[in-house]
Amino acid sequence: MEARAVNRYVSSSPRKMRLVIDLIRGKSVDVALHLLHFSPKHASKVAEKVLRSAVSNLQNKDGGGRLEPEQMTVKSVCVDVSMTMKRSLPAPMGRAYKIRKRSHHLTIVVAAKEERPAATPRRTTAAKAESKPAARSVEESARTKKKSSSSPKKKTEAAEKK
Repeated sequence: MEARAVNRYVSSSPRKMRLVIDLIRGKSVDVALHLLHFSPKHASKVAEKVLRSAVSNLQNKDGGGRLEPEQMTVKSVCVDVSMTMKRSLPAPMGRAYKIRKRSHHLTIVVAAKEERPAATPRRTTAAKAESKPAARSVEESARTKKKSSSSPKKKTEAAEKK
């Protein structure tokens, strides 16, 4: 189950909001609320308000069973560019500098954490040992070492002796 909250025409730059939003994406709601509450950025106050609204929407949608923030996650967060107000600032020699006052829309979707089924039991070490092939004897491993250790230099020395 999921719910969302949208705040439109927020009068701050989308770039500034994305810095804050990247902190909470995919986190648990209680952790995200703590991050936003203690963040020094101004955009975090707006994001916290929208997150609390989304949590409230999910709790109301749930109906009978009250969900706690610990049981929710931030599923997705989206910062979309909104309108840009264009203003001009007087400049020297009769010119004007353009000022663009940017705004954005903020959408936060929260979802209830899904209960995962119990994992399948892992194989024990005894079961692993049974599935492996039998170990080679010490003599066999010594023979293979002797065969692989012969180098071309030794072969030429052996040929000279004969």
